[in-house]
Amino acid sequence: MKPRKLEVNHNDVIYLQYQNLEKGFERCPQNEDMMQYLYLKAGNPLGIEIAAGFFNADLQGCLSKDPLRNIKYLFVVNTGLASRFAVEGGLPVEIAYSISDLYIQKMDELETIEEVKQLQRAMFTHYTKQVALFKKNHVCSKPIVQCLEYISSHLSERISLEQLADFVNLSPSYLSTLFKQEMRETVSDYITKIRIETAKNMLNHSEYSYAQISSALAFSSQSHFTKVFRQKTGYTPKEYRMQFYSQDISTL
Repeated sequence: MKPRKLEVNHNDVIYLQYQNLEKGFERCPQNEDMMQYLYLKAGNPLGIEIAAGFFNADLQGCLSKDPLRNIKYLFVVNTGLASRFAVEGGLPVEIAYSISDLYIQKMDELETIEEVKQLQRAMFTHYTKQVALFKKNHVCSKPIVQCLEYISSHLSERISLEQLADFVNLSPSYLSTLFKQEMRETVSDYITKIRIETAKNMLNHSEYSYAQISSALAFSSQSHFTKVFRQKTGYTPKEYRMQFYSQDISTL
């Protein structure tokens, strides 16, 4: 029996690109695709609908000629990425990978494409809720949990201590003291930290411009964004992207 050809060579890659071009297939832009995982990492449910919309062979490619097997393969890839970003979001490694194993085992028993799509939504929702839960468990009081949720959902807006105090029905001075006591940092320092962490994620995993990132995270200007980013990381946004772009997922 003639041995099977196992390796993929450059000609195979070029031919697949040609076939995709002929079919009019175009993959989802990386910066859009990665947003679902960045939301998951933050424990933000906004990523669930985005993930459901992108879980489509027309956007992610063909891994098998059999449609059901193809969507199952895509599920495995998506679950692997979700587990990695959940770990980056604070979920313990063993929990994240156990969730992955269990959902893939469930997927293996399914018999329709629609069932796999429903399971994908359940998987992504599960990870998002688990990440959010572990983030909340770092604090004790309800007002601070509410503040953290508000900050996470309003990073694109200016956020003041007065706004947060009004949101949780506390005086600004009391909230400031409570926040410092439980979080071990001031409200403004925490907001800046979360904005910088989000900026690092966007620089790592998307192609958004520095101006777009600055605007999306409510910095007063791109120069202000650059100044604060360098103070907190030791790099300019450009230097950081050149050094760390996609590093977190390159070993998958």
